[in-house]
Amino acid sequence: MNTPKHPDLGAALEHSRSGLRDNHRRTLARLLFFVTGSALVVFAVLQFFNGFPWVSAIELLASGLLFFGAQRLKTTPHLQQWIYAYLVAIFSFFIVIMLLPDASIAAFVWVLMMPVLAYLLLGKCEGMILSVPFMVVGLVVYYFFLETVGTAHGMIDLLNMVLCGVLMQVFMHMYEERREEAEQRLVDMAQTDALTGLANRANFQSTLARTIAECERNGSGFALVVMDIDHFKLVNDTLGHDAGDHVLRNIGQCLSERLRTTDSVGRLGGEEFGLILRDVKPADAFELMDELRERIAGRELRYGEAGIRVTASFGIAQWPDHGQDAETLFCVADRCLYTGKRAGRNRVAPAGPIHRDRSEKTVAGGTV
Repeated sequence: MNTPKHPDLGAALEHSRSGLRDNHRRTLARLLFFVTGSALVVFAVLQFFNGFPWVSAIELLASGLLFFGAQRLKTTPHLQQWIYAYLVAIFSFFIVIMLLPDASIAAFVWVLMMPVLAYLLLGKCEGMILSVPFMVVGLVVYYFFLETVGTAHGMIDLLNMVLCGVLMQVFMHMYEERREEAEQRLVDMAQTDALTGLANRANFQSTLARTIAECERNGSGFALVVMDIDHFKLVNDTLGHDAGDHVLRNIGQCLSERLRTTDSVGRLGGEEFGLILRDVKPADAFELMDELRERIAGRELRYGEAGIRVTASFGIAQWPDHGQDAETLFCVADRCLYTGKRAGRNRVAPAGPIHRDRSEKTVAGGTV
């Protein structure tokens, strides 16, 4: 079985700070750095001729830093820190230009950009935490800027600004919240087998790859099990595909109920399932699967007037004894599975001899 070539969607979503993946955030941040730096050069010239040389100098310095940052963002591993530094600096700059004695009333429109930039680059939670305090400060500055809020005209100006600011913040938060929910549903659909509700093949392969990486770091082990329902085609041929689907759903439920929370199970395709048993010794993995085999064989599934009994065969490979990569482990487990099927089916076939202190038990593949 080939390992997946696409990135793990679940991990990508978990590490995503916003609706944009890191490579897209990197591109957007570089664009913002370049555009903001270019704009600051123009504003620096205007501020100089407007009688604020100190502001002009600060803007030129900031522009240089932004151009430098636009280059650094190509490869820096500290993307999040650069984004925070940019947003805090640019939001602070918005506040400063509002505080200038001859500030234009048009400068206050930048307050409305704060939640847009923060939510786009940081996501729902961090975007809200960063943007709300700066927006409150901006609205307070605007209140003192008006001076004549006691008049009807001044009150209208203030309410317009406050209402627009609040609505912008609320809309961005609601949009990001709904986007996260929609994205999670799409990821769940992409990673879940629609019939059984278990992880699908791609998701299971990604979980296996993560499990191998974790075990390499902490030195623990695990067992990979490939399970196949015996004579499943006979169920479809005699009772129909709906009956086959009924069997698959029940088998999936049985696997989920029996396994521990640390274990993983997925449907690999057709009547084949995969299981990852974390931190188990070979003998324990065999006993767990043999118990599961007996449980499946002992159940009678009702389908209308018919009673359906099925059995399953299991092949077990142990990491790292039987392979240190996913492809090798699958090959070993598959080989054991079909050894068990050739020996009569309804068997658990480990990859090698398993030594136990209790009485020996013969299974396909040898004596344990």
